[in-house]
Amino acid sequence: MKHPQPLHALVVEDHTPLRDQIVALLRHAGHRADEASSGRMALQMALEQPPDVLLLDIGLPELDGLGLCRLLRARCERHVPVLMLLDRQADMHLARRSGAEGWLVKPLDALRLRRATDAILAGGTYTEGLAADAAPVEPMVPLPVGDAGDSENSSEEQPATAG
Repeated sequence: MKHPQPLHALVVEDHTPLRDQIVALLRHAGHRADEASSGRMALQMALEQPPDVLLLDIGLPELDGLGLCRLLRARCERHVPVLMLLDRQADMHLARRSGAEGWLVKPLDALRLRRATDAILAGGTYTEGLAADAAPVEPMVPLPVGDAGDSENSSEEQPATAG
């Protein structure tokens, strides 16, 4: 994670040992790394002083990573690249929809973290297992033909038949 100038990263992870590991990696590379353990705390910090990059756990107390990413996009004065830290591969679709530039599936390692951070700071993406421009996910269960709220299919409006 060697960059010409030190970057300001905000690491948002509620699992203390993992947060400490990521912060140590960033600081060892000469970067400033602030940390937060909840989504609300991170939102306040990012709005007060937007970081160069946000490393964001998807599952956080108070405000999850998906909501935090969306709120940051709506409220922050400048664009902050987001690298989402996922607990499972199934969360890739959620990370993609949140507007994150990249995501990594835990467990993390220093090489993947550096590659992902470098890619999104360069204006690109870093997506493990699912391309950023992949087709939308189809529902696993077929949806009913008529919507339950559709007045044409409502049982109250069906003509009564004489028996």
